[in-house]
Amino acid sequence: MNKKIYPYITGTGSFTPPKILTNFDLEKIVETSNEWIISRSGIKERRIVEDGTVSSDMAFEASKIALKEAGLEPGQIDLIVVGTVTPDYLLPSTACILQDKLKIKNTAVMDVVAACSGFIYGLSVASAFIISGQFKSVLVIGVETLSKITNWSDRNTCVLFGDGAGAAVVQATTEEKGILGTFLSGDGSLANLLHIPVGGTKVPLTKENVDLKQQYIQMAGSEVFKSAVRAMEDAAIHVIQKAGLSPEEIDLVVPHQANIRIIEALAKRLKLPMEKVYVNIDRFGNTSSASVPIALDEARKKGLIQEGSRTVLVAFGGGFTWGSALIKW
Repeated sequence: MNKKIYPYITGTGSFTPPKILTNFDLEKIVETSNEWIISRSGIKERRIVEDGTVSSDMAFEASKIALKEAGLEPGQIDLIVVGTVTPDYLLPSTACILQDKLKIKNTAVMDVVAACSGFIYGLSVASAFIISGQFKSVLVIGVETLSKITNWSDRNTCVLFGDGAGAAVVQATTEEKGILGTFLSGDGSLANLLHIPVGGTKVPLTKENVDLKQQYIQMAGSEVFKSAVRAMEDAAIHVIQKAGLSPEEIDLVVPHQANIRIIEALAKRLKLPMEKVYVNIDRFGNTSSASVPIALDEARKKGLIQEGSRTVLVAFGGGFTWGSALIKW
């Protein structure tokens, strides 16, 4: 009788650019203040790439760390999944570029476009392939260079975003541990609340819309806030209950780092103390699909996740998309 296969995270890694942009730096760029930014978002600083650095560069650095921790050579990876809304090119995928930088041949590659939920969507893809037996080792990355799609004259959005990458190696195991379940959902009817209006096939880039700065992120903040809290609570509860657990049995929640008020509202709805919720938004801001894997890597490196720990990853992003994953270490 064949043993049940579980997808298990054997290594994580993260990379953030060395350049730090503080709230005091932003005070010199737009009409804002350190106090205003912290009170509304919890962000004190964020990392920004230097000119010439692209998403695949950061994904490469994070991947190397994750692969080393997992004890794998790049050539042992069967599939690369990259979650990003800031690809190096429209064509080919960033996963293809990363594959070449890792010097891997004949490996399946794909990008996932799910905004801030991209890493969790990628984990779900990895889990499905591993459980099916098609692949044994999958590299999942969340990476963003949001500084390239941010309108630095819009004080409501430019204070929020940062750049970075996080990676995880997911492998097959017969031990009863690993990713016990994932949950994914979305609502395309709310797409216009968080989007980039031009640059696709519907409204191609023109000199006129570029002059109007329509190629940058646009967001209806208050509406996104309300949807994010409800959706993240639903996603977290869904994956916890599916595993036959209750929120109080969860050791750590690693949420998407969008806004400290969203994170605090989520903790309150789950009836969890903030000590059980990992937060690093103050140092990195919102890095979209990179935020969950960066936070997960930090939490593991700090010893906040031990053998036997139960961790919930949860995110919400433009689309709208949302999702969660429950992991037993």
